[in-house]
Amino acid sequence: MKKFLLGILCGVVLAGLVGIILVFAAIKVGDRKPAVTDGSTLVVRLSGDVPERAPVEIPIPFFDDPTSPTILETWQALNRAANDPKIKAVMLEPRGIRTGWGKLQELRGAIEKFKQSGKPVYANLYSPHTADYYLASAADKIFLMHDDMLNVKGLRVEEMYYKNALDKLGVQVEVEHAGRYKDYGDQYSRTSMTPETREVLNGFLDEWFSDLVSVIASGRRRSPQEIAKMMDDGPFLAEKARDLGLVDALAYEDETYSQLKDKLKLKAMKKVSLRDYVRAAPASKEKTRIALLVAEGGISGSNNADPSDEITSAGMIKLMKQVENDSTIQGVIFRVNSPGGDAIASDEILHQAKILAKKKPMVISMSDYAASGGYMVSMTGDPVIAYPGTITGSIGVVFGKVNLRGLYDKIGITKEVVKRGRYADIDSESSALDPRRTRQASRRNRSDLQELRQQRRHRAQTQIRRNGNPRSRPRVDRQTSHRTRPRR
Repeated sequence: MKKFLLGILCGVVLAGLVGIILVFAAIKVGDRKPAVTDGSTLVVRLSGDVPERAPVEIPIPFFDDPTSPTILETWQALNRAANDPKIKAVMLEPRGIRTGWGKLQELRGAIEKFKQSGKPVYANLYSPHTADYYLASAADKIFLMHDDMLNVKGLRVEEMYYKNALDKLGVQVEVEHAGRYKDYGDQYSRTSMTPETREVLNGFLDEWFSDLVSVIASGRRRSPQEIAKMMDDGPFLAEKARDLGLVDALAYEDETYSQLKDKLKLKAMKKVSLRDYVRAAPASKEKTRIALLVAEGGISGSNNADPSDEITSAGMIKLMKQVENDSTIQGVIFRVNSPGGDAIASDEILHQAKILAKKKPMVISMSDYAASGGYMVSMTGDPVIAYPGTITGSIGVVFGKVNLRGLYDKIGITKEVVKRGRYADIDSESSALDPRRTRQASRRNRSDLQELRQQRRHRAQTQIRRNGNPRSRPRVDRQTSHRTRPRR
């Protein structure tokens, strides 16, 4: 009887919770668009990553965490604000931006374009690091609080290697690479960088540091040489940053808005958040519908048809077929933000993307990353657009396995193998890739990997030439078989 009553009580509570969620969901759906009044300042507060697509919002009371606008919504909002007579200025408030260099360039470019409208852009900083200041340097005036610090001191890349620690545990990670610059797995099988990895990382830092110095110099009206020299003295306390001209004034947030109000000659400061301004956007009157197809994350061969956390071949193919069969969609922007992943899944996605591209015009848009498998799925033969800071390229394939025999011996585990087939245990976690025993198999596997690499490189070369790229074959060959690099 007690269990019966407890079951009824749980059912009632659950039904009540579901009812409350449905009510709040209905209220949320029925929300009116925020009103934007004349004389408003668009407050662009950005923190963390700027997503490519908005996550699903669950309208649970007291747990509603407003999602950040996507990179597309932010770009569209700034472009619309430039021509919106109700928007008089933009206040930038970068708060710990954690995104790639490509999207930083996109955001800063949108701010620069907004400034062409003649409307002022002010930046209010709070414990800013390099990415925050990169964006803020596009502003007409930069403000920092009196006791704050400008944490700008250059750029660095760190790589951690675990081989020595794994050796102590008796764990061995064996990795076979096809491609000199394919260093995936090196952190487990090596104790330091290869010359190729160091070359690539230095190339990245050279490109990014040059861009960082250039844009700060332009925004602060200083020479690149002066800015590069200042970097060696960072970070900077607030007064030092002001004295060097890296910020314009030291002020609290209310004082910053007060100065902007005086600049605009307004009686009162009216603020509209970026999120509200995105929601207030009028419905598009364009008859032509363009689909934005986002491929973001690592590429997986999972059968999961919901590619919300990663790019799955099943999920992406499902979306592509939906776009293909939607007669109201006239074109496609295929947005890729992926460092790569499963080779077979990448090939499946590329195959479906080519089918879609034959049915509807397509443009490939590369975000922060379109590397390895992310580069492969982009090679449909359609125009490819990338940021100068996009990391892209095809660098090879990799096979790896873990050998736990040493660990088993340390902890007293014995494992015996009975097999049929000479190489049946080549991928066993309790045995090594013994060169004497598996030389022929290793040679055959390496040959297969090399052949696969050659096939993919040939496909990439063909697609690049189909795009009308004027580069010669040797140049294309070097790009698609060596290292991943920023675009220029």
